Amino acid sequence: MSTTRRTVLSGALAAPLLARFAGSAAGATPNDDDKWGTISDGWVEIRWTPQAQAQLDRFEATVEAIAPARLVKDSQGVALRFPLRSGTGDPSPADLPQAQGNGLLDGGVTVRTPTVQLQVTSLNGTLQDGQAFGTCVVNGVDVGMRSVFRCGLDEGALAADPAPPGRPLTLRLSGAPLRPSGEALEAFTSAFGEAAFTADTVLAHVTAEGRYTPPKQ
Repeated sequence: MSTTRRTVLSGALAAPLLARFAGSAAGATPNDDDKWGTISDGWVEIRWTPQAQAQLDRFEATVEAIAPARLVKDSQGVALRFPLRSGTGDPSPADLPQAQGNGLLDGGVTVRTPTVQLQVTSLNGTLQDGQAFGTCVVNGVDVGMRSVFRCGLDEGALAADPAPPGRPLTLRLSGAPLRPSGEALEAFTSAFGEAAFTADTVLAHVTAEGRYTPPKQ
């Protein structure tokens, strides 16, 4: 398998890990935007669907978590849970599809096929206008990706613990669907032929929780 095909395969299999509860606005950094707060004491869980599992089966792929991330198996299926190392952003509880920011996850994932092993770490994801993208390290090589997934934030459920205005509060987003972006679908088709999924296919659901501290006024 060529280096190009291995890189694309890494994206096809590991892309769901790049979507997350908070992402970043393109061209901005947290220090440049005093409207952003911080997210701490959090985690992100990616639960893939039978459609995504079918693609893993197509490649005879197995998935293993790299600590402190862990694999979760229960009656609902299989998921990967990552601790949130750091995050900044605006979760926009009153208008969830407008959420933006950035975040870095701890741990990683290993994907094994009969012909290649991919170790994906340093997952640093972003979200803007419902589009998920970011960077990661695949087998020691930095990989940057454009739009990978469309995150249906308005289709998830948001819960917040009561807190006075301007004070930290715990937020939990549950079951937001992830669908492949046009760029991801095009890259997959170019490398492997016609995909068994479309831009409307839900490949995973994301659930995330964190303590949000608003910016100082």
